[in-house]
Amino acid sequence: MMLNNYNRRNFLKTSGAAAAGIFLIPHLLKAAARPARKVGIQLYTVRKEMMADAAGTLKLLAKMGYREIESAKSEKGNYYGLKPKEIKSITADLGISLISGHVRIDADWQQSVDEAAEAGQPYLICSVLPVNGQTVANYQRSGDVFLKAAEVCKKSGITFGYHNHSSEFEKDGQQTLYDVLLDHTDPSLVKMELDLGWVIAAGANPQYYFDKYPGRFPLWHLKDMDAKTKQSAEFGKGNVDINGLFDNVSKSGLKHFFVEQEEYPSSALESSRYDFDYLKKLKYFN
Repeated sequence: MMLNNYNRRNFLKTSGAAAAGIFLIPHLLKAAARPARKVGIQLYTVRKEMMADAAGTLKLLAKMGYREIESAKSEKGNYYGLKPKEIKSITADLGISLISGHVRIDADWQQSVDEAAEAGQPYLICSVLPVNGQTVANYQRSGDVFLKAAEVCKKSGITFGYHNHSSEFEKDGQQTLYDVLLDHTDPSLVKMELDLGWVIAAGANPQYYFDKYPGRFPLWHLKDMDAKTKQSAEFGKGNVDINGLFDNVSKSGLKHFFVEQEEYPSSALESSRYDFDYLKKLKYFN
């Protein structure tokens, strides 16, 4: 085929653009396929604000950019005075999702499960061991209670989990008690919400657990912690490698994480904003 000079120039121009498009397509597809990095927050971080004005505080958190929340039982119930349908409606209007909630396994367990189902949350987390005592036998008993509680959750389409503090990393003889709990529960029924700040405060290593128990930690409490004072800190000001933790997203089985800070240099809302802005600068979010 013969091309005159005009047609040749146009052919080179259009073919060059097409070639550039071919190189761009994989990058565009990769960007389109990557899910949005949703930042969650445990409402215990802003517990006083939630107790004073639950709906108003949720609005402020949504305005900061938080898109997922986890509740915690208070003197006003599981949702800071809101009914399950109320918090479901409020969060939907704000464009945020209620993912989980902290409760105890007690005489009201069935009610907590029913309320979680009504609120539309996919997880329900026990935050206190049901059997007291730092022994292997007591942790095994707690594991048995967890399995029964998880079966109740499963009937309502909810996933059960347990949230640690620091005492779980103590030993009874040669056995670390948190490991006993993991080994004594069915991973298909009992999920773990790993509070990374308390792991560090206890002198344990999150990497050890990600390596030994891959896929067991679909929920995280993302918390920076001063290892000496055992108090939480704004991100980047404690001893937790916040950035490095996100290298373990796949291995841990992470699906949702919640910013949690219990002590603040100024106010809970200011620290919540600071922590959100800190995360958005990390490689995981870019």
